Amino acid sequence: MADRLNGTRILILETREEAQFSKLLAEQGADVVQCPMFTIHDAPDPAPVEAWIRRAVDKPFDDLVLMTGEGLRRIMKLARARGLDQALIAALAKSRKFTRGPKPGKALREVGLEAQQTTEKPTTEGVIEMLGKLELKGRRIGLQLYPDKDHGALTGALTAQGADVDSVLPYIYDSKAADASIVTAIDDLAEGRIDSIALTNLGQVRRLIEAAKAHGSEAKLRAGLERTLIASVGPAVSGELAAHGLRTDVSPADEAYFMRPLISAMAAALAERKPRTTTR
Repeated sequence: MADRLNGTRILILETREEAQFSKLLAEQGADVVQCPMFTIHDAPDPAPVEAWIRRAVDKPFDDLVLMTGEGLRRIMKLARARGLDQALIAALAKSRKFTRGPKPGKALREVGLEAQQTTEKPTTEGVIEMLGKLELKGRRIGLQLYPDKDHGALTGALTAQGADVDSVLPYIYDSKAADASIVTAIDDLAEGRIDSIALTNLGQVRRLIEAAKAHGSEAKLRAGLERTLIASVGPAVSGELAAHGLRTDVSPADEAYFMRPLISAMAAALAERKPRTTTR
């Protein structure tokens, strides 16, 4: 149903897929306030990524574990630049493929491949649980990682199962340029100019807290969030919020951790709230 969000201002913290999210929100009548969190760049030194690609081609992994769709896309970008993309796709076709949630699965389908298994919950813990049920002793595992996360628990769990883990980190985050926009967004929250903040990955939560602390605005941020509907796309984001002492007000029903169900949950929750009186 269109126009469910008429008269509301929704803050989204831009990372990878928020352009589509913004479009979906606007289609429902929302006034979307976009705040860039960081930009994504290829790994500054492509040599380790290229070496990983060549190892995958020369001796295909028994198993491939993808943590993000962005990671596979960055790997394929470098493979194409080196003329190795078709060889890499052929090699990955021979591996069992496991994904942390649906986004890496989408990236696989873009190159004509399918995941054999996807985590029920798109978290590192979900990946550990999924792989913990398998016999991995002696198997070579290609593991794609993502920035700003300690992956020791995952690599340790796989190693403890007897796997030979070959990891790759194909991209980095650059956050410094976005600080001014984040400070402005915190002011908007604190002054009641935002009806809801919609969070679609845990890195957004960390980045928001880090920027607030760096600029002496953490108290202002927390005060603003107290008066704002906090919407989380799923358990990874909600867990990160809880780790910082913040609540989740709404998340998608029936474990449907996608943007459209999140929008439906937000629309229902905002409709129950009293009309806002704060001047924007």
